[in-house]
Amino acid sequence: MAKKSVASLQTGSKRLTKAIKMVKKPGSNSYSFVETILPPDLVSDWLSKK
Repeated sequence: MAKKSVASLQTGSKRLTKAIKMVKKPGSNSYSFVETILPPDLVSDWLSKK
């Protein structure tokens, strides 16, 4: 019974990707990391933005 309920939950879920981008802080020589969770088809667009 548990296997059937888990399988039905997985079919309705979306596939997501965690993307991490390194961004230079303005006025400083240090970097920070910005991370977000997106659908796989939007990751390249998000990484190309400044």
